[in-house]
Amino acid sequence: MTEARPPHLRWRFLTLVALGGAIGTAIRALLAEAFPSHDGISWVILAINVVGAFCLGLLLEALAMRGPDVGGRRTIRLLVGTGVLGGFTTYSTLADDTAQLLDVGRWGAGSGYALLSSALGLAAAALGIWLAGRLRPPSTGPDGGAS
Repeated sequence: MTEARPPHLRWRFLTLVALGGAIGTAIRALLAEAFPSHDGISWVILAINVVGAFCLGLLLEALAMRGPDVGGRRTIRLLVGTGVLGGFTTYSTLADDTAQLLDVGRWGAGSGYALLSSALGLAAAALGIWLAGRLRPPSTGPDGGAS
């Protein structure tokens, strides 16, 4: 008997991530086009990264509370978490925007943008995790009643 291929080598899972990534990237591109950067700072990218961090924290905590990473939970995690939210958020653009600000001598703006993005992203992810914990359905005991 042969062992099953690890999830990261299965075409089905790779396709889910690619499809989700295409969707998330398209949404981000549309938003970035609709709201261009202002004075060298892309506020929409900052907002995208913060919203994405919040959604990822919420999603992963909600999935983790419902059981092991198998079946439908794994499918949702890969499609939405890794795919859509991975394509939606763009910390490489944050890094590039920060570098461009630093290159033209805007040290305060560049450093502030990077620090603000990181701090807000961390806070948003923590808020998502906290909210998922608060929205947890009540657990039930063996007799079907709340425990």
